[in-house]
Amino acid sequence: MNKRTITIGGHPVTVVGKPLAVGDTAPDFSLLDNDFNPVSLQDFGNQIKLISIVPSLDTGVCDHQTRRFNQELSSLDNVAVITVSVDLPFAQKRWCGSAGLDHAVTLSDYLNVEFGKAYGVLIEERRLLARAVLVLDGQNKVTYAEYLDEVSKHPDYDKALAAVKALL
Repeated sequence: MNKRTITIGGHPVTVVGKPLAVGDTAPDFSLLDNDFNPVSLQDFGNQIKLISIVPSLDTGVCDHQTRRFNQELSSLDNVAVITVSVDLPFAQKRWCGSAGLDHAVTLSDYLNVEFGKAYGVLIEERRLLARAVLVLDGQNKVTYAEYLDEVSKHPDYDKALAAVKALL
């Protein structure tokens, strides 16, 4: 299994899995929605997908990242904004309600962290997901990928949003 080192607040941690690159086909996944129902990548059909991967919705950067992508993209046709973390589905549902984003798609990888391994974002020491943003076209080809080397930093929102809009 591929491993690399990133930082959390300047402290090194190990990330398991190979990051996806532009041109790769994103692997299917089985994650849990807020009601513990399994959801796969295939469930989103041929929509453009922005996959926003965060360590925990209960942190400032993750909260901002999730709000921003949902606020800027949720009104677009044929675009799915998918936020993935290892937060329990209960916590994701509570966060969505308190954030006023009842229609946001938050999916949990807490059960077996297979998504984290397949997408190259599992932080080995913490069993959290490293921050990343992926944009997939309707055939699940990666057209944009940003994996952050420091988990506490924000992604490049403008580049990710432009990558989605370029597919419309």
